[in-house]
Amino acid sequence: MNSLPKELLITEEDEKNFEKNVEYIEEKFSDKVEKTKKRISFAEDVVALYRYMKDDSVNWYRKLIIVAALVYFISPIDTIPDFVPLVGYLDDLGVIMAAIKYIGTEIKPYYRASAPLKNTESENDELLF
Repeated sequence: MNSLPKELLITEEDEKNFEKNVEYIEEKFSDKVEKTKKRISFAEDVVALYRYMKDDSVNWYRKLIIVAALVYFISPIDTIPDFVPLVGYLDDLGVIMAAIKYIGTEIKPYYRASAPLKNTESENDELLF
């Protein structure tokens, strides 16, 4: 018998939604980072979060936070539209930094270009840095 409250149990629908969001990230990630890396100071942080998300050893609940942050970063719908000069990426920065703060020092190894990308053979394996 599981001791978690019913609200915290992962349902089949949760897993499907999670996988759909991961697919969205994998599809759009390289283009978004390539287009924005010269305009944002936190591109390395975004790439590290992507690597963290791809690691099979990271638990589902922690990945969920990262997936939400990356979907927000990639999504064209923002609190502050990205095209607004000077402040367009502030909301994205806030979301990315909140995700990094949540996972703490676990993120450090994923900043290395040689950080393992387990569970994938995608084009995003060799990421931009």
